[in-house]
Amino acid sequence: MNMRSLVIALTLSFVASAAHSLSLAPEEFSASRQLACVLAEQSLGYLSEDEYGARTHTVLDGFDDLERDNILSKALGYVDGLMFAIDAGDHAEVDARLESFVGSDSCADGGGFRRVTVSL
Repeated sequence: MNMRSLVIALTLSFVASAAHSLSLAPEEFSASRQLACVLAEQSLGYLSEDEYGARTHTVLDGFDDLERDNILSKALGYVDGLMFAIDAGDHAEVDARLESFVGSDSCADGGGFRRVTVSL
């Protein structure tokens, strides 16, 4: 699934759940933060399709459909918020923001999945 398809699917999930409250329990809030990290890593090309699917499934496992919709909506909203005031054509700035987020404490406990570069 490419990023455009993902955004469309998540947007449809958001619209479908708009009639329901989007307030989150602590577990859902944590899951939405973890999923935002997964989305950012996928956008940067760090995850294969299989890795993306496995990580998404791991984050959403144990939640019912409405909770999953809320988590997806909040995660997508958070990633979208990271792009505030960036020109969509400025790929370097988009990548820099995503890199900064993936490297932040917000993504520090993302299950140990991080891209690391070592220089000798």
